[in-house]
Amino acid sequence: MSTDLDSIHHVAISVDNIATAVDWYRTTFRCEIEYQDETWALLKFANASLALVIAEQHPPHLGFVTPKAESYGELKLHRDGTRSIYISDPTGNAVELMDPNSV
Repeated sequence: MSTDLDSIHHVAISVDNIATAVDWYRTTFRCEIEYQDETWALLKFANASLALVIAEQHPPHLGFVTPKAESYGELKLHRDGTRSIYISDPTGNAVELMDPNSV
């Protein structure tokens, strides 16, 4: 794998209940809870992470780690310590650009 490539950090999907979804994914797959509260959770898998979000709190999105994140605007500091900015791709999909120094 080339170190010159950006990486997908996580895919975020909407769920109705964070705790129920975390229990299902942990029972069904081998993964670790990296973060969890009532509005979102981050599950770590071998090659990427899965974010479980409540749609009213966080948009479903793709999260990429890229050194160019700051070139899209001011990065927001999140409660888990990461810094990022949300943008949209040409078809309106939400994309999170994450600062590599914060992940």
